Amino acid sequence: MNRKIIILAILAVALVGCASVTKMGAQLGQGAGVLTEEQTQSINRTADAFEKSAEDILPEQEYYLGRAVAASLLGDYQALDNPSANAYLNQLGQTLAMASDRPETFGGYHFLLLDSEEINAFAAPGGLILVSRGLVNLCSDEDELAAVLAHEIAHVQNLDGLKAIDASRDRSKWITLGVEAARHLGTEELRELAGQFDDSVRDIVVTVANNGYARGQEHQADRDAIAILTRTGYSPLALRSMLAEMEQRWQGSGPGFARTHPSPTDRLGAVAADLTGARASTVSRIRAARFAAVMDGLSGS
Repeated sequence: MNRKIIILAILAVALVGCASVTKMGAQLGQGAGVLTEEQTQSINRTADAFEKSAEDILPEQEYYLGRAVAASLLGDYQALDNPSANAYLNQLGQTLAMASDRPETFGGYHFLLLDSEEINAFAAPGGLILVSRGLVNLCSDEDELAAVLAHEIAHVQNLDGLKAIDASRDRSKWITLGVEAARHLGTEELRELAGQFDDSVRDIVVTVANNGYARGQEHQADRDAIAILTRTGYSPLALRSMLAEMEQRWQGSGPGFARTHPSPTDRLGAVAADLTGARASTVSRIRAARFAAVMDGLSGS
């Protein structure tokens, strides 16, 4: 069987845009001996995906999309080579994630420090969370760092990354197209096919990583962060103090933070009612000591 025929058959799905017509063509192709039964089924599955391009992304797909977004970010930011600080960040992050409304993802939660003075953090689909050294240095204690991580975990919990992907052009049909193509095409041919859809992949990266989440999503993530902090014994007031400190540094926070987040004043106003009656947590010597140790290590980075 000529694999170029398979490429043309799969691409025909995109051109026709009608599942019933595409399936009919695939069936005729199988009857003529041009396509095998398995290949016909692949084309039919792809046709269904094109017809239902708004269907939910599977957890496995979310994981790999998140990895792609994180890989793109790590092309612009360097990971911080500080094993103890990254281990601490993951220990804290995992504790908070377990108290969220989505304690488990397909690939699990992973937290990584970025070696950048820019004040910023990113939550990619599936639970990959990147935090800049500049943002960690802005925190005065572990409660404030917990507030930062809880906010990013809330984005993952709320599937904000996938909602952003939904806004890009017909994302799920391209995913299915790639899966079905991979069943039958060799590496070079798959690369040729994937090249046709670079713009769609770029849409996802730009939406999730560069433009940031919508204002309403940011406000909801703050509200959910308050719930996560409360469940884990951290003070929800740490979110307020963290945002207040961010406001002081807003102008000098770098282009990334200002581009991907609403102003701290805006966020403070949105959660003011949620923090009414909130109390500060008891200062823990263990928390204070481990946070100080990490901060000493970061100051030497």
